[in-house]
Amino acid sequence: MRPDTPAENVDHPAEAARLERTAARYPEDAEALLLQAAAHLELAGDRPAATALYDRLLSSPDTLETPHLVRALKASNLWEYGHEAEARAIIDGVRAASPRDAAPWVIVAESLESHDELEAAQETFTEGVALLLTDVPEPPYSTHPLLFGRHRVRRMLGVSHDEWDTLADSLHSSSVSLDELHDPKRVWSLGSDNPAELEAEISRLRAELGAFREALSRPFPVAVLHWPEGELAELVGAYASLAVEYPSHEEHLATIEGSLRELAASGTPNLGIVTGTVPSYEAFAASEGASPGDVDLLPQYATTLAARGRAVAWPPQRGASCWCGSGTSYEGCHGAQAV
Repeated sequence: MRPDTPAENVDHPAEAARLERTAARYPEDAEALLLQAAAHLELAGDRPAATALYDRLLSSPDTLETPHLVRALKASNLWEYGHEAEARAIIDGVRAASPRDAAPWVIVAESLESHDELEAAQETFTEGVALLLTDVPEPPYSTHPLLFGRHRVRRMLGVSHDEWDTLADSLHSSSVSLDELHDPKRVWSLGSDNPAELEAEISRLRAELGAFREALSRPFPVAVLHWPEGELAELVGAYASLAVEYPSHEEHLATIEGSLRELAASGTPNLGIVTGTVPSYEAFAASEGASPGDVDLLPQYATTLAARGRAVAWPPQRGASCWCGSGTSYEGCHGAQAV
């Protein structure tokens, strides 16, 4: 959520203002854009202004897609400039709500961790892991920070490894093990006069930074374009050349699920789905000076929607509704074959 750009290379207040202007132009994407704007304000040190954006989102008459994420970010920000009691109350509310998304769990747990509330942080990480990963064949990419954070806090507490820690180890791809990266004694070496110890710590830090960079290298998911049934009928009716790409809605949905499973099997992380609408697509085609009937425009449209924060993670969290809009749980719908 926070921009991965050095502060000296970005005018964060100006970037926040630009994102707010963009949100006014694209109200359907305002939530994602304003969250990015708030992140820039936090980096600029203007935490009250960031809180004002979080409050603006939470007081919006429109239904938020990620209300627990907004509250978690607000709590983390509040605690950083002295509003501990309010932050704790919000964190308690987020935990009680048991969100089915990993991000709010990670943010509130890391907020507790950063203020030396290690026991509470471990409890929060564990609650999230137990809720989202029990009986899940393969942890979704979005849950990896939850497992890694839990491993880190437990290492700091000196707690013995359990099955979740072992799973975190298996998902970690850096050349330096999680145990070594999360070793509490590492901080001692930073004050050492021994060049060998300092060189070893620098190597660990580089490996850790590389892992963070890899995780942040995809600011949005690899997204597949989804058309609801009514939108697809309108699209093909207006642009007959797209009928070859979309012979039927049922085949379209099956193609989406099949494509995502193939990408997952090939090791592609951070997969998502974006949902298109005909007016939005036509406006995008006009902005590109292209015909909406051009099939090559479709992946560009999907990428643009993802960049504007419209992607939802695939596969859905356990117990969540299917991405296709049927209202049925994913496990009972397009996820049935995977289960």
